[in-house]
Amino acid sequence: MSNLEYSLLIVLLALSTVVTRSFFFLLGNKVTMPAWVQHALRYAPAAALSAILAPDLLLTGGEMVAPWTNPRLMAGIIATLFFLATRHLLGTIIAGMTCFSVLRLILV
Repeated sequence: MSNLEYSLLIVLLALSTVVTRSFFFLLGNKVTMPAWVQHALRYAPAAALSAILAPDLLLTGGEMVAPWTNPRLMAGIIATLFFLATRHLLGTIIAGMTCFSVLRLILV
C-alpha cells in the first residue's frame, strides 16, 4: 500500500470511530430510546468489565486451571471481598496486587 492509501485508511477509520461513538450526541433529542433499552444499557459497563476480566482471571495460557493453583483468580476474589467490606478503591487495588504478588511467589 502507498502512503496515500495508508493516510486515507487512517482518516476513514478515525471518521468511522467519531461517528459511531458520537451517534447519540449528533442526533440530540431527535431520537428517544425505549425505556427497556435504557434499562438494559445500565448493565453494559458491568458486562464489559466482566468480559475483560473473566478470561484473565480464569485462564492461564489459554487453558482453564484449578482455582487453588491460580493466583490471579484467588487475588481477584480477595480484592472483591476487600472492596465489598470497605468500598475503598485504592485499598482494593493495593490489597489485590499484594495478594497476587504473594500468591504468585508461593504457588509458582
